[in-house]
Amino acid sequence: MPAHAVDPGAAAIEAIGKVNGMALACEQPAIASRARNAVTTTAPKTRANGEAFENATNAAYLEQGKGAPCPDTAALNAALGDAEKKLQAAFRAPR
Repeated sequence: MPAHAVDPGAAAIEAIGKVNGMALACEQPAIASRARNAVTTTAPKTRANGEAFENATNAAYLEQGKGAPCPDTAALNAALGDAEKKLQAAFRAPR
């Protein structure tokens, strides 16, 4: 894999973590719960995946704390939906 290539699974986990952090900071608990559920039910339960999710969550949460405007619920849902699709594609169960 080239050095500049990004692992699709890691990118999807980070995208969901970003949405989770924004949802937590913007008081959208249902979206945060859905984000956590997507990761725990779809991605392999590894330390690396957990840390990627937590790091992305923390970074997004702190960024919102700097005064960034909160996205509306529809925008957060759309971002999470896109990230969920990428996560499912990256960790598709073999048949």
